[in-house]
Order: sequence, then structure tokens, then C-alpha cells
Amino acid sequence: MVSAPSNAAVDNIAIGLQRVGLKILRVGNSSKVNEAIFPFTLEGKMTDPKQKKEIKELKIRAEQFRKMALKYKRSFGKAEREQRNLLFKEVKNIRTEIKKILAYNEEKLFEQADVILGTPIGLLDAKMGKVTFDTLVIDEAGQCIEPLAWCIFPLATKFVLAGDHFQLPPTVLSDAAARLGFNQSILEVCIPSISNTYLLNIQYRMRASIAGFSSNYFYESKLNTASHLSNQATHITFFDTAGTGYAEERGPNGVSLLNNGEIEMAIKIIETAQLNLALTAFISPYAGQVMLAKEMLPDNVRISTIDSFQGQEQENILISLVRSNEDNHIGFLSDYRRMNVAITRAKEQLFIIGDSATLGNDKFYKSLLEYIETNGSYRSVWELME
Repeated sequence: MVSAPSNAAVDNIAIGLQRVGLKILRVGNSSKVNEAIFPFTLEGKMTDPKQKKEIKELKIRAEQFRKMALKYKRSFGKAEREQRNLLFKEVKNIRTEIKKILAYNEEKLFEQADVILGTPIGLLDAKMGKVTFDTLVIDEAGQCIEPLAWCIFPLATKFVLAGDHFQLPPTVLSDAAARLGFNQSILEVCIPSISNTYLLNIQYRMRASIAGFSSNYFYESKLNTASHLSNQATHITFFDTAGTGYAEERGPNGVSLLNNGEIEMAIKIIETAQLNLALTAFISPYAGQVMLAKEMLPDNVRISTIDSFQGQEQENILISLVRSNEDNHIGFLSDYRRMNVAITRAKEQLFIIGDSATLGNDKFYKSLLEYIETNGSYRSVWELME
């Protein structure tokens, strides 16, 4: 059995297993499954045309009811609230009916599969209590909260957890849950108490100088780079905005931060370095900066928050750190795991834009700047302005 906390990760593994000829079965909500994997879902494997037609019609009805329910706004009366609840109840009833139809062929399909895949909730919902697995593999275990893992641990006798607890932790919206320790991943919980822990110590994504800082800071210098990715030029550059007056600002919603000057510098870097727009991404820890970048940067540049970009990569990456203030406050830039994600997305060229006066008082960023001075290029944005 293979699982991961996100549907995208499950599908990625499913595609790989299917390519090597294994008989796979993907369980869970088929509407959230990659098109290439749909033929390997319970619904995709269904052979009865009448049942297929019935499920299709039920799905259409469920979606219609769901859209009707979502039309109600937050401020509405008792009658409207009751009507919305009835619509959602009907959606739930229809989905239950779909599950009953699919359950008819489930047991046989479970027996035929070499590997069954799904998110923890998808696997739990498949009600495979009678099936015992030799091995459970959980990918993205560094983002899988412990209770999710315990949903499926009882189904297997041996477990393999794959992930990186030095990158972004699980997303937990409840402060109360976080205070009780439910923001820890199953990987974080297991590593201190399990002896069979292994580091995959060769990385095949990025040039050696891009990977070097993370290897030193997070992985005790044990992360090596494949020989074909040895440095060929300058692959990591820091553009310092200190002294330019490019101060951070509150965004229109008053919540997130933005820095207009850093966006302008990103445009100049793209032009000066003659970057291929289709092979370039702009990322930032702040949603406000991402929104501004989408207004100002060329359309072909991929623009994303760091959190959304985890697990992805691009030839050229520009990182805008945004923070620039007289008090040297860096906010959640102090979550160094987020920066570990950010600086390890680029394959060929990594450009970091930030204010050394604000960042330099922090030990992590001081170490990063010193590393770039030695292993890359440390430049002032005044060079671009001139």
C-alpha cells in the first residue's frame, strides 16, 4: 500500500508504478485524481456500462446541488441556512450512493492489485479492514500529521516513511491543535526513536553550489551532488537592496507584505541575465508579493508562494524575501525550513533579492550571505539601477 497526504503525490507515484508494469489500484475521490491515473481507479476499472452511466448521472446531480448550496452567502436567515444544509445533505447522500455502486466490485479489484494507492483518508474511506498489507509506504511523510498516519498503520505490518523533516511541516490551521503537538509530522515523531533511518545523500536536481548551503546547514554536509551537476559557472547570486529605500509595505488587504522595489529588481534581473521566461519562476514567502508580481512580471514567468512551490523545480528561480525595515524584523522568514525549500528549487540559476541590513542580524541569513560571497556572486542592486 502506498500513501501520501496529497493527491498529487499519490498520483505521481502511481504513474511511476504503472510505467514499470505493476498492477495498481488508485482509491479515493476519483474527481481529484490525475486523468492519466483515472483508468486505474475503482470507477475507471468498472466494466458494466449501465453502472458507469448511473455514476456519471449521480455525479452531475451532486455537482449541481453543491453549486446551489455554495450560492448562499455567509449572512442569511434561518430558512436559507436550512435549505443550504439540505442541499449539502443531498450531495452527501448521492456520494454515498456512488460508493455503494463501486463497492460491488471492490473486493475482487483489491485482490488483483499489486499495489493499492490513496491518501490516508482515501484509504481509510475504502474500508479495507479485511485486507492486510505486507508494507505501507508513506511519501511526503514530513507533511503527514501523525493522526493521519495512524488511520492506516493498522493495515500493514511494515512501514517505510519517505520525506524531509527539514522542509515545510504539515499545514495545521488550528492553533489549539498545534499547541497540543498535532502540527508534528509522523516523520518528525519517528526519526528520534527509529534506528533504521537513511539519508538519500545524492541529489540530482541542482548545481553543486545551489545545493551546498542546505547541505552544510541542514544535512551535516552529507548531501552530495551527482557528478554531472558540478559547477560550470556562477549559479547562485544575491542582490542586496540595502540603502535603496525599498521598504516593505502592507498589502491592500492589510495582512500580507509586499515590496515593490524588489519586483522592479526581478524584472531587471530577468532582462539583464536574458532568462528564458518559460524556464523561470518567481517565488516569495508572502502572498501579497506574489499578487503584486502577477501584476508586474511577464506572463510567461511562473509565480508562486514558496509553500505552493514545494516539491517543484525550475531552471531559473528568483526569490524575493520582501522584509526591509529599520527594526530588523524578519517575521516568518525565521522559519528556516521554508527557506530550505526556496533555495533548493532552482536547477541552474538561483537569484535571491533581499535587504542585508534587515536580514544580516539573523544567524541563518548571515550564514547564507557569507556562503554566497564565497560560492556565488554577491551584488548590490545599484549595479542594475545604473
